[in-house]
Amino acid sequence: MKKFITLLFLASFGFTNAQQAFSGKGDMKVNVGANLQDGGSGIQGSIDFGLGENFSFGFVTTYLLGVDNFNGTYGGVVYANDYKPEFQDRFDAKARINANLSSVIGVEQLDVYPGLSLGLHNFGGHVGGRYFFTDGFGVFTEIGFPIAKYGNDNDVFDHLNNQATFSLGASFNL
Repeated sequence: MKKFITLLFLASFGFTNAQQAFSGKGDMKVNVGANLQDGGSGIQGSIDFGLGENFSFGFVTTYLLGVDNFNGTYGGVVYANDYKPEFQDRFDAKARINANLSSVIGVEQLDVYPGLSLGLHNFGGHVGGRYFFTDGFGVFTEIGFPIAKYGNDNDVFDHLNNQATFSLGASFNL
């Protein structure tokens, strides 16, 4: 019961002392978290720079730590036991733009941001949200998806950076 009361107190303190999630031009946010997807999981880091009241640009990078090795035949080629992905199969970097909607939806503490990204493996989109408990710390979640893939899917691991992803973690206001 004590744990429940403590958790309830911390949650209510966080929501009553929440801070503005996106302040517009000059705003800078950094997200660090887990990247979850089919065939692997890893880390994601991003930075967004405010350009206007509801617009930002930034960069996002992911690196897959836990990737399933491949055994079998793909595209008519037989791969040796436990064929492992290389660095370029695990890594992705993208430039992105966001439409920051906190002032539009009327909730200052919550920044909902749909956007587009152009990366090493595809052109895609994303929808995310950030909630700030204090002036400098919050949480984020994001779903990313490819719109147009580069290449012809000839490699065993081409799917790793060309699928829907789910990310969550901590957000910092700089």
